[in-house]
Amino acid sequence: DEGAWFGFEQEYFFYKDGRPLGFPESGYPAPQGPYYTGVGYKNVGDIARTIVEEHLDLCLAAGINHEGINAEVAKGQWEFQIFGKGSKKAADQMWMARYLLLRLTEKYGIDIEFHCKPLGDTDWNGSGMHCNFSTAYMREVGGKAYFEALMAQFDKNLMDHIAVYGPDNDKRLTGKHETAPWNKFSYGVADRGASIRVPHSFVKNDYKGYLEDRRPNSQGDPYQIASQVLKTISQVSTDAVSAAA
Repeated sequence: DEGAWFGFEQEYFFYKDGRPLGFPESGYPAPQGPYYTGVGYKNVGDIARTIVEEHLDLCLAAGINHEGINAEVAKGQWEFQIFGKGSKKAADQMWMARYLLLRLTEKYGIDIEFHCKPLGDTDWNGSGMHCNFSTAYMREVGGKAYFEALMAQFDKNLMDHIAVYGPDNDKRLTGKHETAPWNKFSYGVADRGASIRVPHSFVKNDYKGYLEDRRPNSQGDPYQIASQVLKTISQVSTDAVSAAA
């Protein structure tokens, strides 16, 4: 499936001594806000950026298509992005990128927490692995009728997707902290609170391009996630949509 392109956004927490990096021994640091894409010691500390940049270099040296890094919404939370042409290639690269991160942090005395909601029911974001996807048809033909048929199929297959989008996702997909409720499908242009975020570029390009499924979580199996996305896409007949249009 070389025509199927996937970009995974892997979020995670750095942990030290059983708590997120930068958290005090008791209580919490300052509320969320300045940490996202943050700079400066008070926001990102003195070791996290060293690790994420070394991880980037390791991935590139291994032939992994590492696309970028950023500090995330919660303190001690980071993200890296992996892109691959072909679902298996993208999933292979994500699997190895996780492994390299775990190996790397051993020498720093840091743990990686992949749980999707490690801080529980608090006012701190959970971790996802947003899945950006497109097929050759989506990029080259697309169209509003096909897009609407595709979204209807994603809605119909809601529980099939949730079943493989990672454990404990009901704790993360609450409708808060830039998530949609786990049991309700939605989509919207540039909407971080929707199940599927539709980029402005997609709409402006006559509904052609990629879409972002924001429901997969940080512990999700990229092979199962990509497989389910492609299964749902395959259930939408391009011939029927073209005829209706």
